[in-house]
Amino acid sequence: MAVNMDFLAAIAEMVDTFSDGDGLHKTMIDTVSCLKMSSTNDTFPIVLEPCICVIAQGNKQVLLDDEIFAYSPGQFLAVSVDLPLIGNVLTATKDKPYLCVQIDLDLQLMAELSMRFRLDTDVDNKTERGIFVGQLDNSLTESVCRLMQLLHTPNDIAYLAPIILQEIHYRLLSTEHGNSIINMYSSGSNQQRIAQVIDTIKSDISKPIVVQQLADQVNMSSSTLFEHFKKMTTLSPLQYQKRLRLTEARQILLSSNKDVTSVAYSVGYESPSQFSREYSRLFGAPPLRDITQLKRGN
Repeated sequence: MAVNMDFLAAIAEMVDTFSDGDGLHKTMIDTVSCLKMSSTNDTFPIVLEPCICVIAQGNKQVLLDDEIFAYSPGQFLAVSVDLPLIGNVLTATKDKPYLCVQIDLDLQLMAELSMRFRLDTDVDNKTERGIFVGQLDNSLTESVCRLMQLLHTPNDIAYLAPIILQEIHYRLLSTEHGNSIINMYSSGSNQQRIAQVIDTIKSDISKPIVVQQLADQVNMSSSTLFEHFKKMTTLSPLQYQKRLRLTEARQILLSSNKDVTSVAYSVGYESPSQFSREYSRLFGAPPLRDITQLKRGN
């Protein structure tokens, strides 16, 4: 059933109201952000943490390696595990900007709800991508709309936001992709084990990783770990770490006056020249030129 566009129109109006210009804006609800863009943009690598993104106006796509996930009003993007993505807004103008709500997922709540869903439904242990585009229904959209409306009544947030957020998590598990999410947060599932490995890699991206040690940590063989890791992320563990390192390095270079060599060492590279080569391969230009172009663009 098609989603009621009145809900999306209301969400769009509230995102616009609570966005102070273009960019990603935190709100009075800790786990909720508003994203507004008044023009299309070039592709930009990010590491997106577990969240659900609901587009109220405009169009966007994100790339996971060479896979494209495009979404528009009436759809949502869900990310169940930290993923290095490349995204860009496809449709946006000053008069009709791109407007989106991003809601961070509560991993503990997801685990609790997933445990209950596993008891009530027949869930397989198939490993799937840690990202998907789903169709909004009226129940999920109306829940997001009610959550956003709390921004107009700040005194209600502490009492009502947790209730509505729990409902949104439940609605997400009830979608066509619920099985994949349940596996993601169910103890002992292949996807949950890969999530543990990702947490280990993320905890210190400068530390060299040994695949066999990661496999032992989650009671998998190295070949099984590699297989399921690639199914979830499209990358090998080493490729995943490299993408995290390069994305983090770019953020450091953009936000500080540190030199390229020191940043390369800080994210775990032993060779600044190798860092520059791999940086150029991912971002299309050597570090200094890339950062200069980005700063001029801003």
